[in-house]
Amino acid sequence: MEATRHHHRARLKKWETAPVQDGAVIVGLAFVIVGVLGFLPGITTGFDGITFAGHESEAQLFGIFEVSVLHNLVHLFLGLLGMFMSWYVAGARLFLLGGGLLYLLLGIYGFFVGGSDAGNFLPMNTADDWLHVGFGVAMVALGVLLPWVPSRKPKPAPAERKERESW
Repeated sequence: MEATRHHHRARLKKWETAPVQDGAVIVGLAFVIVGVLGFLPGITTGFDGITFAGHESEAQLFGIFEVSVLHNLVHLFLGLLGMFMSWYVAGARLFLLGGGLLYLLLGIYGFFVGGSDAGNFLPMNTADDWLHVGFGVAMVALGVLLPWVPSRKPKPAPAERKERESW
């Protein structure tokens, strides 16, 4: 049986992404994972006390972070949004900067709203507040510091390039 050769144009190029796009995908994936974990009993303690929204929810992700159905849905939505926005460099940067600022504001808001206050529509405790501030800072830093352009790989040496072209 003879080995078949593929046409030189049949080779697929890897989709080149900028580091900022990769960062947005990773952050979006983290949001999706957290959103899913918030719906899993065992990982979320007090799951039988979960409410749709508000501070009355008794569910805590990992026994630390207060969650509700709405809180988990927001994580899922933001994660999917981040992954879709990462298709384009500008979208990835907007997601990281805008989402990061939103999370910073949410964390700061949580410090001023009491645990049983009606303004605590997404159940948040001090651990949530610090997590939101930290995640917000990290997202803004990624949006500012990660390069916008794909990294260029060095071209192969002339002999190697000629060998590849003969395929």
